[in-house]
Amino acid sequence: MTHELRRQDREITDPAEIDRLLTGARYATIALADGDSPYVVTLSCGYDRVGSRLCFHVAPAGRKLDIIARNAHGCATVIEDCGYKHGQCAHPFRSVVLAGSLRVIDNPAETRDAMRVLIGQLESAQDAETIFERNSLDDDAALARFRMLVFDIESMTAKEGE
Repeated sequence: MTHELRRQDREITDPAEIDRLLTGARYATIALADGDSPYVVTLSCGYDRVGSRLCFHVAPAGRKLDIIARNAHGCATVIEDCGYKHGQCAHPFRSVVLAGSLRVIDNPAETRDAMRVLIGQLESAQDAETIFERNSLDDDAALARFRMLVFDIESMTAKEGE
């Protein structure tokens, strides 16, 4: 279910600007429903524009994976903090709210691609290659020790405010 923004004058509709916000993000906060209880977790992320998804490195077990196994639907938020304006009681920001579903990747090729997206967003190109080589991430057996979670984006809205 998608809702229109109440303050449409603050909506960001330019796809290039939304793409910039997502590719510039260092982390995303994911909201999940654990029965009647909400569960929120913030994770380092990478945005895969081709696959229309966020990619995360996660532990092989834990509460978020247990919740996702029961209910894969979630919501994520990425925020660009533009800095607090002292003396003005203003805090400019840009944000993207995404709705979609989450899944743990279980094949080496997709794990490798998601890992490249994540590391490529968080590191310089040279450092990303060094990390891939140091951890043998082009080797399927080495990749087996990693768990990647993806958030497949179904819809999104973006806005800015002060």
